[in-house]
Amino acid sequence: MYQSSRCSFALAMWSMAAISMAQDPGVARPELVLQEAIRGMPRSETQEVRIMTASFKPGDRTLFHSHRFPVAVYVLEGTFTLELEGRSPTILKSGQGFLEPPNVKMTGFNRSGTASLRVVIFYVSEPDAPFLDPVH
Repeated sequence: MYQSSRCSFALAMWSMAAISMAQDPGVARPELVLQEAIRGMPRSETQEVRIMTASFKPGDRTLFHSHRFPVAVYVLEGTFTLELEGRSPTILKSGQGFLEPPNVKMTGFNRSGTASLRVVIFYVSEPDAPFLDPVH
């Protein structure tokens, strides 16, 4: 009972602090870019988190590949075109995010002839799992 009361109190205090933060000038607060329920996350006792960046010159593309676990992508600069097997192309602009599902064949492009593309990639996997599996 005591533990439950402590948790409730802590949750109430955190909620009040979050509301207060949103109203205080000069206090940074997170801004939600993407929220989506996903299947296929690793279930082992330990997971490995990777945060990567990728830079694409005009016309560059990724390998045709799949991922064993979901991949979150955030576009820092430029326009990213993702082609996932069985789906219409997805076009992401700077400031947008996308969740790539696991076990889907895909490729990504910078279709611009002049502008660079920079993305941040977030990947949670079982330890030492490859980031991608090339598809031939």
